[in-house]
Amino acid sequence: MICEECKTRPATLHFTKIVNGEKTETHICEQCAQEQGHSAMFFSSGNNFSFHNLLSGLLHADHSQFIEKKANQPAAEYTMQCPHCHMTYQRFSKLGRFGCARCYETFQSQLNPILKRLHSGNTVHHGKIPKRMGGNLHLRKELDELKQQLLQYIQQEEFEKAAEARDTIRQIEKQLSDHRKED
Repeated sequence: MICEECKTRPATLHFTKIVNGEKTETHICEQCAQEQGHSAMFFSSGNNFSFHNLLSGLLHADHSQFIEKKANQPAAEYTMQCPHCHMTYQRFSKLGRFGCARCYETFQSQLNPILKRLHSGNTVHHGKIPKRMGGNLHLRKELDELKQQLLQYIQQEEFEKAAEARDTIRQIEKQLSDHRKED
Protein backbone atom coordinates (compact mmCIF):
# COMPACT_ATOMS: atom_id res chain seq x y z
CA MET A 1 0.00 0.00 0.00
CA ILE A 2 1.34 3.46 -0.94
CA CYS A 3 1.38 6.47 1.38
CA GLU A 4 -1.72 8.63 0.92
CA GLU A 5 0.28 11.84 1.51
CA CYS A 6 3.46 11.60 -0.60
CA LYS A 7 2.15 8.85 -2.92
CA THR A 8 5.69 7.47 -3.35
CA ARG A 9 6.82 5.54 -0.23
CA PRO A 10 5.10 2.46 1.20
CA ALA A 11 2.58 3.15 3.97
CA THR A 12 3.87 1.76 7.25
CA LEU A 13 1.41 3.42 9.66
CA HIS A 14 -2.29 2.76 9.43
CA PHE A 15 -4.69 4.91 11.46
CA THR A 16 -8.32 3.95 11.97
CA LYS A 17 -10.58 6.61 13.42
CA ILE A 18 -14.19 5.90 14.42
CA VAL A 19 -16.37 8.89 15.24
CA ASN A 20 -20.11 8.41 15.78
CA GLY A 21 -19.92 5.02 14.11
CA GLU A 22 -18.23 6.43 10.99
CA LYS A 23 -14.92 4.72 10.20
CA THR A 24 -12.06 6.60 8.50
CA GLU A 25 -8.77 4.92 7.60
CA THR A 26 -5.50 6.69 6.82
CA HIS A 27 -2.38 4.98 5.50
CA ILE A 28 0.88 6.98 5.58
CA CYS A 29 4.61 6.39 5.57
CA GLU A 30 6.82 7.00 8.59
CA GLN A 31 8.38 10.15 7.11
CA CYS A 32 4.98 11.78 6.42
CA ALA A 33 3.84 10.75 9.91
CA GLN A 34 6.86 12.51 11.43
CA GLU A 35 6.18 15.63 9.36
CA GLN A 36 2.55 15.68 10.53
CA GLY A 37 3.50 15.00 14.15
CA HIS A 38 1.80 11.59 14.37
CA SER A 39 4.98 9.66 15.07
CA ALA A 40 5.57 11.18 18.51
CA MET A 41 2.90 8.89 19.90
CA PHE A 42 4.55 5.76 18.47
CA PHE A 43 8.25 6.51 18.43
CA SER A 44 8.84 8.48 21.63
CA SER A 45 11.31 5.94 23.01
CA GLY A 46 13.47 4.63 20.21
CA ASN A 47 11.84 3.09 17.17
CA ASN A 48 9.52 0.61 18.89
CA PHE A 49 5.81 0.94 19.45
CA SER A 50 5.17 0.92 23.16
CA PHE A 51 1.73 0.12 24.52
CA HIS A 52 2.93 1.57 27.81
CA ASN A 53 3.63 4.90 26.08
CA LEU A 54 0.14 4.87 24.58
CA LEU A 55 -1.46 4.05 27.95
CA SER A 56 0.75 6.56 29.69
CA GLY A 57 -0.38 9.26 27.27
CA LEU A 58 -3.98 8.54 28.17
CA LEU A 59 -3.23 8.58 31.87
CA HIS A 60 -1.33 11.85 31.93
CA ALA A 61 -4.42 13.96 32.19
CA ASP A 62 -4.82 16.56 34.91
CA HIS A 63 -3.70 14.65 38.04
CA SER A 64 -4.79 17.44 40.38
CA GLN A 65 -8.34 16.05 40.33
CA PHE A 66 -7.02 12.74 41.77
CA ILE A 67 -5.47 14.24 44.87
CA GLU A 68 -7.42 13.87 48.09
CA LYS A 69 -7.03 16.44 50.79
CA LYS A 70 -6.98 15.30 54.40
CA ALA A 71 -7.57 17.56 57.39
CA ASN A 72 -4.48 19.58 58.43
CA GLN A 73 -2.55 18.34 55.40
CA PRO A 74 -1.92 20.23 52.14
CA ALA A 75 -3.34 18.49 49.05
CA ALA A 76 0.08 18.29 47.38
CA GLU A 77 1.46 16.15 50.21
CA TYR A 78 -1.22 13.47 50.06
CA THR A 79 -2.14 11.51 46.96
CA MET A 80 -4.77 8.80 46.83
CA GLN A 81 -3.34 5.31 47.20
CA CYS A 82 -4.58 1.75 47.33
CA PRO A 83 -5.09 0.68 50.97
CA HIS A 84 -3.96 -2.86 50.17
CA CYS A 85 -0.73 -2.43 48.16
CA HIS A 86 -0.16 1.33 48.64
CA MET A 87 0.08 1.97 44.87
CA THR A 88 -0.50 5.62 43.95
CA TYR A 89 -2.18 6.74 40.76
CA GLN A 90 0.97 8.63 39.74
CA ARG A 91 3.04 5.46 40.17
CA PHE A 92 0.49 3.46 38.17
CA SER A 93 0.67 5.97 35.32
CA LYS A 94 4.47 5.54 35.22
CA LEU A 95 4.46 1.72 35.50
CA GLY A 96 1.42 1.08 33.34
CA ARG A 97 0.00 -1.58 35.66
CA PHE A 98 -1.64 -1.77 39.06
CA GLY A 99 -0.17 -3.40 42.14
CA CYS A 100 -3.21 -5.53 43.06
CA ALA A 101 -6.84 -6.23 42.18
CA ARG A 102 -8.10 -3.70 44.74
CA CYS A 103 -6.42 -0.87 42.83
CA TYR A 104 -9.24 -1.07 40.26
CA GLU A 105 -11.76 -0.25 42.97
CA THR A 106 -9.58 2.41 44.58
CA PHE A 107 -8.91 4.27 41.32
CA GLN A 108 -12.29 3.64 39.69
CA SER A 109 -13.14 7.34 39.54
CA GLN A 110 -9.88 7.99 37.66
CA LEU A 111 -10.31 5.05 35.30
CA ASN A 112 -13.88 5.74 34.18
CA PRO A 113 -13.03 8.91 32.18
CA ILE A 114 -10.13 7.09 30.52
CA LEU A 115 -12.29 4.09 29.63
CA LYS A 116 -14.97 6.41 28.26
CA ARG A 117 -12.38 8.04 25.99
CA LEU A 118 -11.09 4.66 24.85
CA HIS A 119 -14.50 3.11 24.24
CA SER A 120 -16.48 5.98 22.69
CA GLY A 121 -18.23 6.92 25.93
CA ASN A 122 -19.06 3.37 27.06
CA THR A 123 -17.99 1.87 30.36
CA VAL A 124 -20.30 -1.16 30.35
CA HIS A 125 -19.76 -4.20 28.15
CA HIS A 126 -22.67 -4.67 25.74
CA GLY A 127 -21.16 -7.35 23.53
CA LYS A 128 -21.79 -11.04 23.28
CA ILE A 129 -20.92 -13.50 26.02
CA PRO A 130 -19.74 -16.93 24.86
CA LYS A 131 -22.22 -19.60 25.97
CA ARG A 132 -19.51 -21.96 27.23
CA MET A 133 -18.02 -19.18 29.39
CA GLY A 134 -21.21 -17.32 30.24
CA GLY A 135 -22.93 -19.69 32.62
CA ASN A 136 -25.31 -17.52 34.60
CA LEU A 137 -23.90 -14.27 33.22
CA HIS A 138 -26.81 -13.95 30.80
CA LEU A 139 -29.28 -14.22 33.67
CA ARG A 140 -27.33 -11.79 35.86
CA LYS A 141 -27.10 -9.27 33.02
CA GLU A 142 -30.84 -9.57 32.36
CA LEU A 143 -31.48 -9.19 36.09
CA ASP A 144 -29.44 -5.97 36.26
CA GLU A 145 -31.28 -4.55 33.25
CA LEU A 146 -34.66 -5.44 34.76
CA LYS A 147 -33.75 -3.78 38.05
CA GLN A 148 -32.87 -0.58 36.20
CA GLN A 149 -36.15 -0.81 34.27
CA LEU A 150 -38.03 -1.33 37.51
CA LEU A 151 -36.59 1.87 38.96
CA GLN A 152 -37.53 3.76 35.80
CA TYR A 153 -41.09 2.43 35.91
CA ILE A 154 -41.44 3.47 39.54
CA GLN A 155 -40.10 6.96 38.80
CA GLN A 156 -42.52 7.27 35.88
CA GLU A 157 -45.33 5.92 38.07
CA GLU A 158 -46.04 3.03 35.68
CA PHE A 159 -46.89 0.63 38.46
CA GLU A 160 -48.40 -2.15 36.31
CA LYS A 161 -45.18 -2.42 34.30
CA ALA A 162 -43.18 -2.17 37.54
CA ALA A 163 -45.14 -5.13 38.97
CA GLU A 164 -44.43 -7.19 35.84
CA ALA A 165 -40.72 -6.34 36.04
CA ARG A 166 -40.71 -7.23 39.76
CA ASP A 167 -42.27 -10.63 39.03
CA THR A 168 -39.74 -11.32 36.28
CA ILE A 169 -36.92 -10.32 38.64
CA ARG A 170 -38.20 -12.81 41.21
CA GLN A 171 -38.32 -15.59 38.59
CA ILE A 172 -34.74 -14.90 37.49
CA GLU A 173 -33.52 -14.72 41.09
CA LYS A 174 -35.18 -18.09 41.71
CA GLN A 175 -33.45 -19.55 38.64
CA LEU A 176 -30.10 -18.22 39.86
CA SER A 177 -30.59 -19.69 43.35
CA ASP A 178 -31.58 -23.05 41.79
CA HIS A 179 -28.40 -23.01 39.69
CA ARG A 180 -26.31 -22.33 42.80
CA LYS A 181 -27.88 -25.28 44.61
CA GLU A 182 -27.05 -27.57 41.67
CA ASP A 183 -23.38 -26.48 41.67
